Amino acid sequence: MKRWAALTVLLYALALLLLTVPVMATAFGDWAKSGKSIGWLGALKTYSYLGYWIWFAVLVGGQALLLLLPIHIAERRLPARRPLKLPVIIGAFFLANLFIAGVFSLLCAIFRDGAFKLFDLLSLSTTFNAPSANTNDSGWGIVGGAMLILVGFWIIWAIVFRNFARQDEPDALLKRLTRWLLRGSILELLIAVPSHVIVRRRDDCCAPAGTFWGIATGISIMLLCFGPGVFFLFVEKFQRLKPKDASPDKSAN
Repeated sequence: MKRWAALTVLLYALALLLLTVPVMATAFGDWAKSGKSIGWLGALKTYSYLGYWIWFAVLVGGQALLLLLPIHIAERRLPARRPLKLPVIIGAFFLANLFIAGVFSLLCAIFRDGAFKLFDLLSLSTTFNAPSANTNDSGWGIVGGAMLILVGFWIIWAIVFRNFARQDEPDALLKRLTRWLLRGSILELLIAVPSHVIVRRRDDCCAPAGTFWGIATGISIMLLCFGPGVFFLFVEKFQRLKPKDASPDKSAN
């Protein structure tokens, strides 16, 4: 079972790697006449950024941890409900990311580059329409504010799914988690994609980066939702190919 889980994680990682450049080149293509395009060569530079590989590691690691429960289910060994805590934590984390990415994309469409100031803990007194050149003055304040909000919603979603874990069976909980993540990613993309079109046609400075983050988050987590389903397909195929043990001949005894 662990080999099939590893194969599922590998396929997910390959999908992320292969989709990175096309999605970024499309999002920042020359379709927006007033916006700057980066082209395919510019999109390839994404692989040289440390932040990209950190997020990539988080997604792949999350997919691997999320598959631990399907492994237990497939192997029919769930003596305690302890294995349910991990998918609850992982699911809550990704739902919190979807919520923040969607809200931030909407704020970028409304407040332009000033949306970054809403997350800046070090300059909360500044106005929403501050010049875009000042949005990078306190980058750590923006990161700190975003992380604080993320942790808050992470805790909220963890409490919600913890209540479900007390009532649902493991397979029902897994289906609920993936269903919520899939629906959340679709809803988040319905917000992020139009917001990205708006900010790019306005030729905003930093706002397109925020809305693209929403698009990347939605696509990444949407693909992650299919991991458990792909794993069970592998398991079903394995069980079909596995030769059945011959039943002992009672008459021989």
